[in-house]
Amino acid sequence: MAWNEPGGNRNDNDPWGTGGGRRGNDQGPPDLDEALKKGLDKLNKMLGGKGGKSGGSGDGSTGGGGPGFGAILALAAIVVVGYVVFQSFYTVDEQERAVVLRFGEYDRTESPGLRFKVPLIDDVTKVRVTNVRTAESTGQMLTQDENLVSVDLQVQYRVSNARDYVLNVRDSNQALAFATDSALRHEAGGATLDAVLTEGRVELAVNVEQRIQGFLRQYGAGLEIVRVNVESTQPPGPVQDAFREVQRAREDEQQLKEEAETYRNKVVPEARGKAQRMVEEAAAYKAQVVERAVGETARYKDLLAVYEKAPDVTRERMYLQAMESVLSSSSKVLVDTKSAGNMMYLPLDRLTGQGGASLAAGRNESAGDAGSLTGQADIQSLTDQVLRELRNRQSTNARTGR
Repeated sequence: MAWNEPGGNRNDNDPWGTGGGRRGNDQGPPDLDEALKKGLDKLNKMLGGKGGKSGGSGDGSTGGGGPGFGAILALAAIVVVGYVVFQSFYTVDEQERAVVLRFGEYDRTESPGLRFKVPLIDDVTKVRVTNVRTAESTGQMLTQDENLVSVDLQVQYRVSNARDYVLNVRDSNQALAFATDSALRHEAGGATLDAVLTEGRVELAVNVEQRIQGFLRQYGAGLEIVRVNVESTQPPGPVQDAFREVQRAREDEQQLKEEAETYRNKVVPEARGKAQRMVEEAAAYKAQVVERAVGETARYKDLLAVYEKAPDVTRERMYLQAMESVLSSSSKVLVDTKSAGNMMYLPLDRLTGQGGASLAAGRNESAGDAGSLTGQADIQSLTDQVLRELRNRQSTNARTGR
C-alpha cells in the first residue's frame, strides 16, 4: 500500500521525512517552519554548533536557543564581510581625482580607475578636476577719481591640485569669492571712472585675473583661473542718465575726430601732390632758364664774332630786328620824318580792321573782290613807306654820326 493511502497503516515514509508521530493522518504539504528549522540546524552544525531535538517534546523546539543564535551570528558575519568587501573598492572617473586620508592624514592621490581602500580607516574624497566652473561677483566700488561704479564680473576656474583643494582651505569657493572681491576693488580703485566704463574694461579684466591668481597661489587653494569676463560696468542708477549723455558726447567727439581724420587723409595727399608738382615745375623752369641762358650766351658769342668783322651791318641788322620785334606787338605807330614838320600817326589797328572786314566781305560777296584787293594794297604800300622812312632816317643818322 502507498504511504499516503487512506485507511492507513501509519506509514511514516513520506518524502519530507516528517513521520507520523506528530502529523498523524495529515495528508497536506510539509510545514514551512519545520523546513526552515532543519535548514538552520544544518547551518549550525556546519559552523560547529550542536543541533537536535529536545527529549520527549514533539514540537521540535530547540533547547536554550543555541542553534538559533548561532545562525543569526552567521548571517551577521556574512553581512559584515560582504559590506567590508563592498566598501573596500571604489571607482575613480576620468574627470576625477581621489584624495585618500588615512586616520585623517593625507596618504595619497588616486588617478582614474578601480581602487582599493581600507574600510573605516581610509577616507576618500573625489574631486572633479577637468570641468570649468563659474563664479559671479557683483558690487559697487569707488574709482580713483572718487566716483561710484557697479561692476558685474564672471570668473571661470577649475581645480588644478586636488590635494590642496581638499586640505589647505576649508571652503575653496568662499576663498575664491573673497579673493575676487578684493582684486576687483583694488583694480577699480586704481582706475578712473571713464577708463572703467569705456576702453579700460579689457585691461581691468586682465589685471583682476592676474591678481586673483596671485591670491589663490598664496592661499594654496588648488584652483586655477581660466578667464575673467567683465560683463558690465555702469554708474549707479540715479546718475545713469547723466552718464549716458556724457557717453553720447564722447561718441560725437569720436565721430568728429574720425571725420577730421578722413578729411586730413584726403587733403594732405592732394597738397603733397601739388607741392611735388610745383617742385617739378620749378625744376623744369630752372632747367629751361639755364638752357636758354646757355643758348643766349652761345648766340651772343657768335654775334660778337660777326660784329667784330662787320660792325655797321651787324648794328643795322640788330636795330631792324629790335624794331620789328617791338612794332610787331604794337597796334599804333608814330613816325617822325624830317621832310614834314608834323609827326605821322599810323592807326594800324583800324587799317587792319578795315582790311579784315574787307576780306570777310570779299568771301561772302564776289562783287567786293576789287575793294578788298585795294585795301590790302594800301596796307602794303603804307608798310613799305614806313620801312623806307625808317631806313632813310637810320642812314642819315649814320652819316651824321660819322
